[in-house]
Amino acid sequence: MYRQGDVLIVPVAGEAVPAHVAEAPGEARDARGRMVLALGEVTGHAHAVTGPGRLVREPGPFGPMLLHLPEGGRVVHEEHAAIPLPKGWYRVVRQREYLPGAVRIVAD
Repeated sequence: MYRQGDVLIVPVAGEAVPAHVAEAPGEARDARGRMVLALGEVTGHAHAVTGPGRLVREPGPFGPMLLHLPEGGRVVHEEHAAIPLPKGWYRVVRQREYLPGAVRIVAD
């Protein structure tokens, strides 16, 4: 497992990835060519992955994100040390917090 700030990245065995996810198109990259895992609402800084691969988001506000890195990659952020990731599939989990009557993703 890997953690950078409020983002947790968990390795997933390739055979455990549902077929509809494995075959889904990946998300577009930002203007800097990164796959953004989480964007800071206040600072504009991003937890992002560089390198070849794709990021697939399931529908819904808490839908999981699955990251495929066929050659490995790096998680980068302006205020954290970069984290190298080996090739493979990963589930990306955003930290959540409970507020009376609601659950929300932690704002950066």
